Amino acid sequence: MKFACPKCKSRVEIQRTFNKRMHVSCTGCKLQDILGFAANPDEVFLEFLERYDRGLVGGDGVGGDIGDGLEDAGLVRPEPEIRAMVGDRKIDGITRGALYSKRDYVAQYKVIESPEPEMGCGVDGMGLGDALAKSLENAGISRFYKFQEDATRLIMAGKSAVIEAPTASGKTEAFLVPILERISKEGRDGTIHTILVYPTKALARDQLQKIARLASGTGAKVAVFDGDSKPQERRRVTDAPPHILITNFDVLHYHMWHRTRFAALLRTARILVADEAHVYSGIFGSNVHYIIKRLGRLCHTPLQFVAASATLGDAPKFCAELFGVPMSRVAGSGRRGRTDFAMIFPSLRSQRALMVDLASSLAGAGRKSMVFSNSHINSELLAIQARRKGINIKVHRAGLMPGYRGMVEKQFRQGYLDAISCTPTLELGIDIGDVDGVVSATIPVNRLTQRIGRAARKGQRGYAFLALGNDPISQYYKNHPGDYFEDIEQAYIDPKNPFVEGYHVLAMACDRPISGGEVPEHGDAIKFHVKAGTLAWSNDTLVPDMEKAGKALSSYSIRGIGSSLDITHQGRKVGDRVLPIALEELHPDAVYFLAGTRYRVIKLDYPKGGVAKLERIPRDYPYYTRALKEEWPTIEQVYEKRAANKTEIAFCKLHIKKTVLGYANMELGQDVSQGKRIMLDTPLEYDFVTKGMVFHAPKPDDTIAAAADAEYVEASAYHATEHVIIEGSNMVTGGASQDLGGISMGVSGMIFVYDGAIGGSGASKALYDKFEGAVSRGASIIRECPCKGEAGCPRCTFSYRCGNNNEYLHKRAALEVLERMDSGQETMLVDASPDDRPLV
Repeated sequence: MKFACPKCKSRVEIQRTFNKRMHVSCTGCKLQDILGFAANPDEVFLEFLERYDRGLVGGDGVGGDIGDGLEDAGLVRPEPEIRAMVGDRKIDGITRGALYSKRDYVAQYKVIESPEPEMGCGVDGMGLGDALAKSLENAGISRFYKFQEDATRLIMAGKSAVIEAPTASGKTEAFLVPILERISKEGRDGTIHTILVYPTKALARDQLQKIARLASGTGAKVAVFDGDSKPQERRRVTDAPPHILITNFDVLHYHMWHRTRFAALLRTARILVADEAHVYSGIFGSNVHYIIKRLGRLCHTPLQFVAASATLGDAPKFCAELFGVPMSRVAGSGRRGRTDFAMIFPSLRSQRALMVDLASSLAGAGRKSMVFSNSHINSELLAIQARRKGINIKVHRAGLMPGYRGMVEKQFRQGYLDAISCTPTLELGIDIGDVDGVVSATIPVNRLTQRIGRAARKGQRGYAFLALGNDPISQYYKNHPGDYFEDIEQAYIDPKNPFVEGYHVLAMACDRPISGGEVPEHGDAIKFHVKAGTLAWSNDTLVPDMEKAGKALSSYSIRGIGSSLDITHQGRKVGDRVLPIALEELHPDAVYFLAGTRYRVIKLDYPKGGVAKLERIPRDYPYYTRALKEEWPTIEQVYEKRAANKTEIAFCKLHIKKTVLGYANMELGQDVSQGKRIMLDTPLEYDFVTKGMVFHAPKPDDTIAAAADAEYVEASAYHATEHVIIEGSNMVTGGASQDLGGISMGVSGMIFVYDGAIGGSGASKALYDKFEGAVSRGASIIRECPCKGEAGCPRCTFSYRCGNNNEYLHKRAALEVLERMDSGQETMLVDASPDDRPLV
């Protein structure tokens, strides 16, 4: 313990606040103080001791008049306002501690009490067969919820439908009951009637028992066929096909283009059900769109589609694009116990420190919790800090081996863990037992609703905390909490991604030769393959060169595009990471996180070998790394242009050259760089084609530039504008900023925002369509931030994704740029040449 409290001898924590002050706090007696900034923590602690000795720290636990000013400065919400939020509701110690910590700003508190679901008809009023009615009776179901009744009638009538209802509300029964009834009337032995698709193998197997139990009484056979199926299980499926096949889209893709015996069985399918449909957004969803289309080509009769999700912004529109047919919407509600919900802004510490404290409070009261981060690295960092506070916690995220994730789920279910540090992988309905509390990083409200739905399922009191972050979007929601509940995430796909389309046209020909009538729809992709020799004409039909096609398709992943780097430790492969993000995380000397353990990259074979070799580093090593990079865009094609408040914007095909130049060391728990930049001996380069938008920003006010170097101010203003536009997009597009990259081109005023996925994901198109809203919200973010620094701070202009380590930024000038755009100053797209020729 480096610093001990002079009052109670407990550990003292020192953290930098967003307005460049130092917050000193005792973990025991809650003694705290706010001091001026100093780079050396020892100096801060000595000043704290001196002030304590002089009697300037004490009383309510906050130092003198500085403490009195916390409420006035908007860092802590006044207690009368919190009491007004609580009203006459009874709160317990967990909720009270979160609301009255005096270390955070409580943006909102409310109690979530789900209304009783609307009841529908009785089972005997649906006209179901005797066997199914008896099976429902044995399952304890005598009456349907109204949404289950509506879904059953739609599906039995042959209509395609999307079912929206909370987690654990009965969505599975809503599509399974009509399917079992249809099978009893239409199903024949030896054929597959319904294909039930889940996004992960773990979720599919988790749902198998529930589905098989209800089906067993009807005589309908159910089986799983996926990458984990043993050979004998696969033979049983192909020798005696089940009525209901449970699988995933990866399996369908692989077997269709390989023309296996299993693929031949799929031809009899009449219904395709995609559960957790919100997962199929972005690149994954674009691939799924084509797999569904390819499956439809093989089936004897047109497929009926059913989707189910707890969280979709515009479900009928998205699912119609995903499946290629109109979809009817059925909405339902769920039933669970009271959940105390609080939206909290960490004024005097980091988001991660707040999340760890909330998890610690839950664990201390014997409550089990799920702590959701939005990235691999944050889930790993949070687990490290939580274990230091004595929380029994393990990481659950994509990229870890399936056996390890299964072990974490089992330990949590059996009560051996206090908490799980997880990513969106556990938003899905995998059964991990009782959950009392959910702590979540900032996420769109419909995704938060799904996360909260994991808690208090059995009627117990639940706890849900949205921990806002040290970022622009979070500060906006602190000031406008009501807007958070209006910013619904929009799922999106891009079926015209040329790489996705090209691969699936080739796979389509492998599934079954392409007829002349199908050619016009995919003309460009077909021309490419004919020229490359992977497809050839034969009797007015396109047939594949199976050897060439096999080489191309074998390396393709439907969950992403691009090659991968293998990750090895002591000669054994421990994971992989897709390019280009792999270069940012696995460059030489990078610190890489894996299942709560940190490693250093000791060797990177790239581009020849594609392997990153790791070694373990000591537990007390204080840093992790953040890559320093530069990017250069080239416009290859303009798809469309429009004026957004007189700012001309274009949606384009872009070529991006990404170069990783070096890295900065980041201190654990602080998220700030320490020391100088460290440059790589040989920069790492990667080129890719994607989609994005471009605009020309107006110049900032000349009076601002006159006070300093004009070019510095202008370039810094555009750099900050790029950051804030992307953060603003996170609100108006509902989470798309996670999939976006940005480039500001020096003093030219040209700013590019592009899809991080190769070929495009649809995220930048979502921003292009709602650009005016992103500009307006971006201006509000800067205008309302109280920081006084020229560059701004992490809560207005900084970006944790910035490849220049947030150098250089100018807050006031960026606000001027955004306000001019918001007020309708006209700008045209021009290049950086002296004669200002049109760029596009």
